[in-house]
Amino acid sequence: MITISLCIIVKNEENVIGNCLDSVKGVVDEINIVDTGSTDKTLDIVKKYTNRIYNFKWIDDFSAARNYSFDKATKDYILWLDADDVLLDEDIEKLKNLKATLNTDIDCVTFLYNYAQDSEGNPALIFRRERLVKRESKFPWVGFIHEYIGGDKKHIINADIVVTHKRIHGDSDRNLNIYKKKLKEGVKFSNRDIYYYGKELYYHGIYDEAIETFNSLLSEPIWIEEKIDIICKLSDCYGVKGNKEKAINILLSAFEIAPPRAEVIYRLGQNYEMLGRYYEAIYWYESIKNAKMPEDKAGFIYEELWSWKPFIQLCVCYNRIGDIDSAYIYHEKAKNLQPKNEYVIQNSKFFESIGYTKK
Repeated sequence: MITISLCIIVKNEENVIGNCLDSVKGVVDEINIVDTGSTDKTLDIVKKYTNRIYNFKWIDDFSAARNYSFDKATKDYILWLDADDVLLDEDIEKLKNLKATLNTDIDCVTFLYNYAQDSEGNPALIFRRERLVKRESKFPWVGFIHEYIGGDKKHIINADIVVTHKRIHGDSDRNLNIYKKKLKEGVKFSNRDIYYYGKELYYHGIYDEAIETFNSLLSEPIWIEEKIDIICKLSDCYGVKGNKEKAINILLSAFEIAPPRAEVIYRLGQNYEMLGRYYEAIYWYESIKNAKMPEDKAGFIYEELWSWKPFIQLCVCYNRIGDIDSAYIYHEKAKNLQPKNEYVIQNSKFFESIGYTKK
């Protein structure tokens, strides 16, 4: 059986770190906490779980802090988490089984990351991350923000273990400010840095600069999943700017590089719906049922776009063209999946208000 060192970097995580450590304390063999400047009760809480606590001066570089935490590990493999991550009971059992059966030739194990949940607690955004790595291989963290584990990993397996992100912190300017500081310092950005800088601009509503940044990457040799995400976000930016033609055309270009994805198809439906072209919107929304979700979930999978969200929009579009029966059918489909969703509740009230009864 392998042994596992848990490594976490923290700063002011008093509201979440206890939940994280409670969830994994029974399966890891060592807990290493690297604090980057907490001023709350984080360290008081951490001391209940481990005495392996280290201080690291924050230098606007996540990889530097994570590499320092990995240097403190002493066990066979290193598991890394963020302070607001947890493993649910079923995933702890899966991790225990992995721990008991893992072939030590394996360099790295990826886990699924349930990054965001919908109102029913179902995954809304899920993707894979490298979570468990062999310590003696000394795989380095790379990148000052949105860091990743580099190095030559010859033997990788994908586990069905899920790390669940229980985010409490709100939106922050931290990452955007770090990117701008690095640019001012003349730091040369990799394509990955440019991609994530573009996303920060996008999330902060700086659409013109986001468009320029994303477009600079479209001809670059980047990961297909990142290119698809760029196309989706470019479409959103063009949409906000009122250029629906560009929004639609950039989405159609995604079909040239990968099979149709719900993330792309849904946006096509949205754009045609906003143009009042409801038959075309219906075509695209209904096409999602024929799309195939990538089995490895290597990219950013917005599961709500593969399930209930198209049903809500189909309800709206069918109502717009006067097909109330079809609108109700899709309302019921959405309601079965998301009974507490505010739009589902509004639609229920609408059908009640017109006295519609199920046929």
